Amino acid sequence: MPIGDVLNNGIEGFNRATQGIERASAEINRATIETQDEGQQAQQRQLQGARPEESVTAPVSQSAKIDEALVNLKVEEFNAKANVQTIRTADEALGTLIDIKV
Repeated sequence: MPIGDVLNNGIEGFNRATQGIERASAEINRATIETQDEGQQAQQRQLQGARPEESVTAPVSQSAKIDEALVNLKVEEFNAKANVQTIRTADEALGTLIDIKV
């Protein structure tokens, strides 16, 4: 496989990992905001005289969304690191070939 192809694959992989990190971060933000909104609604119900058992807590699905997004964030971090190493290796190989040629 030509060095240029390896370098391009590394760059494409890094770009995909960056997009995955952005998606995971946005999902974490979205789930956190939804959880905060639900918590504020529960506080308002309590202030309005509702019994504590009537207050609504954040559903488990929000917690699961955050957990899943955190896992995805970590996976994409590892993907980005692996692709950076691919780019670094291709760069070193290309540098070595240039040194040999000159």
